[in-house]
Amino acid sequence: MLLRILDRFEEFIIAALMGAATLLTFITVLHRFLVDVPFLYPILFPINLAWSQELCIYMFIWMAKFGAAYGVRIGIHVGVDVLINRLDERWRKGVILFGLLGGALFTAVVGTMGAKFVIELMGTDQVSPDLEIPSWIVYACIPLGSYLMCFRFLQVCWTFWRTGELPHHDATNVDGIEVVSSKAPIAIGEA
Repeated sequence: MLLRILDRFEEFIIAALMGAATLLTFITVLHRFLVDVPFLYPILFPINLAWSQELCIYMFIWMAKFGAAYGVRIGIHVGVDVLINRLDERWRKGVILFGLLGGALFTAVVGTMGAKFVIELMGTDQVSPDLEIPSWIVYACIPLGSYLMCFRFLQVCWTFWRTGELPHHDATNVDGIEVVSSKAPIAIGEA
């Protein structure tokens, strides 16, 4: 139950940040071009969107940190497993577990170093250049995203150890869309 809530929260955060950053970028570009229209100039010129680029950068950074954890969970990260798949089953399982535990260790170290950095940053008055929000809020994505990714590595490792299965993302599978069999011939005029 709690894992399902975490899964949905992770997906919501990624989608919300991506959507908000895209919308903000669209509004900023639209504002930039519409301000040159003579009758809109008096209305749009006083609106200052100089902060929007900085906010978009921060949103994409947060989205990428949480997206990396999501990628571990669903098995979408790129990996070269040609040699690993040729190994004997016992060795293959050991090498995969070693790789997953190595990923967990690395992200735990990054998360701990990030947490130390954020805690030290909380004691300062440092703020972001345009938004003027405390810098520790911006950098909090490092420990949060890294610890979530570490948890996902351990989750995949536990599942693999018990079942021998890794998460596998099928890029051709889209929810709500059925794939037409490639064996059936397509008549001329159909697409």
